[in-house]
Amino acid sequence: MRCPWGATDDDVYRNYHDVEWGQPLHGRNELYERLCLEAFQSGLSWITILRKRDSFRTAFAGFDPELVARFGEADVERLMNDASIVRNRLKIDAAVSNARAIVDLEDTDLDSLLWSFAPQPRSARLTEFSDVPGSTPESTALAKELKRRGLRFVGPTTAYALMQATGMVDDHLSGCWVQVANTDSGSRYRRR
Repeated sequence: MRCPWGATDDDVYRNYHDVEWGQPLHGRNELYERLCLEAFQSGLSWITILRKRDSFRTAFAGFDPELVARFGEADVERLMNDASIVRNRLKIDAAVSNARAIVDLEDTDLDSLLWSFAPQPRSARLTEFSDVPGSTPESTALAKELKRRGLRFVGPTTAYALMQATGMVDDHLSGCWVQVANTDSGSRYRRR
């Protein structure tokens, strides 16, 4: 059994559910990628983003914030003309601006910053997809802190989706084979 959204015939979506979503993820570039993809997903379906993921990686220099931070107007125009990604100027500008903010972090790194907002695991598993929240106090606090540090397109809902995608929270439903496998292998959470 899978979570309802992962129970699909689409291999890309099913693989994302089974292998990535809800698994603890660390690393500046990896987390910057997820932050960007969640922002680009806003208002679109997640499968659209997943199908364009390789193109996003190419277009955004492998999601290396050091490289993306150096993007100028010519790069933005190149991205606006790249039909293989989502061509939304506000989101493209945010990805570049966010890279600059990440590079400029002075007292922490992106990994430590994001994971410092990870909540304690729930005491009970969610049983219905309708029980999964759209945001939480932790995601609201994370969004506020990211905005304070100059990041854009990171509201509480996007921040919560990021927390789900990177394993800061585990919203696999009770009975989902991924949740069962993770429970059987021990604790999945490592608070930083």
